[in-house]
Amino acid sequence: MNMRIVSRVLWAGLLLMLVCSLMGNNYLEETPEDWEDRMEWWKEARFGMFIHWGVYSVHGGTYKGNQVPGIGEWIMHRAPIPVEEYEGYADMFNPVFFDADEWVRIAKNGGMKYIVITSKHHDGFALWDSKVSDWDIMDASPFKRDILKEPSVACNKHGIRLSFYHSIMDWHHPDAQGPFYPKYNDRERENPRFPQYV
Repeated sequence: MNMRIVSRVLWAGLLLMLVCSLMGNNYLEETPEDWEDRMEWWKEARFGMFIHWGVYSVHGGTYKGNQVPGIGEWIMHRAPIPVEEYEGYADMFNPVFFDADEWVRIAKNGGMKYIVITSKHHDGFALWDSKVSDWDIMDASPFKRDILKEPSVACNKHGIRLSFYHSIMDWHHPDAQGPFYPKYNDRERENPRFPQYV
């Protein structure tokens, strides 16, 4: 499959999810007027911060001393790194200097109107305490803090809109692969992994 096409589809989906989540609407039920209103806000906002952050950050784009081509958040797939080995990197994801309030203040002082942060990327690692899986920041890493709740509080305090990028791909969960995907998708719908403070 052409990676440019995949990338464009993912970005288009991200933009749609971002704008919908910022406005709190179900885009499948909106009127043309609702769509115009929603897009107007985004056109006026124009400038925001997108934060890709998770276990893949531990690698810094290298695996076993070799630079892995492409974007860092795809390292598990591109290296490729077996699931069992990749799980061990969660032990090293411990961002003790993370300060959500400082990040949000930097965004606001820079003129940004919104922040998007990765809640779960394709590696399946959730940055909050997921009720569906233990492959998350609270159970699999030493950090033990909800990295999504803290920016939510800071964004509310500073008047910045917050949205989450949540990948439906999941290289970690065995049911998210190949013919098992419908079972995984049904479970995602019944037990959404998204944090409740969204």
